[in-house]
Amino acid sequence: MSSIKNIELPDIGDFDEVEVIEILVSVGDKIEVDDSIITLESDKASMEIPTPSAGIVSSINVNIGDKIKQGDVVLGIESDQAGDEKKLKKLKKLKINPVNLNQK
Repeated sequence: MSSIKNIELPDIGDFDEVEVIEILVSVGDKIEVDDSIITLESDKASMEIPTPSAGIVSSINVNIGDKIKQGDVVLGIESDQAGDEKKLKKLKKLKINPVNLNQK
C-alpha cells in the first residue's frame, strides 16, 4: 500500500521567505533521498533543496516566483511504505539484520 508524504521546506537559515526560481522535478518523476527538488534564491544566495524521502512525485505545491518559508509544503511524494515493511519482515523472518546487508 502506498502513502503520500508531504515534503516541507526545511530550516534554511536566517531567512523569513525565499523565492522559488526553479522546479527541478515533475509529477511522475521517481526521486531518491537527497535529490534536488527546487532551487531557491534569497537576497544573498541561491540554493538547491534536496528531498529527505524517496518515491514518486505526486504533486507540486509551489510555482516559480512563489515566496515560501520554513514548513511550507513543497511537494507530495508517493512512497511504498507497505512494500518496505514487507521486505523488512521477510529479512527478519530469514534472521538477516538489514543494517548489516552492505557490510562485507
